[in-house]
Amino acid sequence: ELDMDMPGFEKEDIRAELKNGYLTVSASSHKNNDEKDNDGKYIRRERYSGSCSRSFYVGEDVKQEDIKAKFENGILKVSIPKKEEKPAVEENKHIAIEG
Repeated sequence: ELDMDMPGFEKEDIRAELKNGYLTVSASSHKNNDEKDNDGKYIRRERYSGSCSRSFYVGEDVKQEDIKAKFENGILKVSIPKKEEKPAVEENKHIAIEG
């Protein structure tokens, strides 16, 4: 499981995609905070724009439908299934018998 703190972002601002074994999580936010007086004149105008992106190698055999993501209280939780290790197959070595 992967937990990412993403303060200031909303669920709609966040994207996650899987490509060639890499999980890329990116977020982009553009906000306007304008305050006007009774005459419609601006008292204050603030703008914020920010973005971030991070990629993680999760393996070629992980499928998109196996990955689960949940965004709650500014934290993105991504669950990626563990890759099951395949047991090593022992190679039989034959010994030649003379006689």
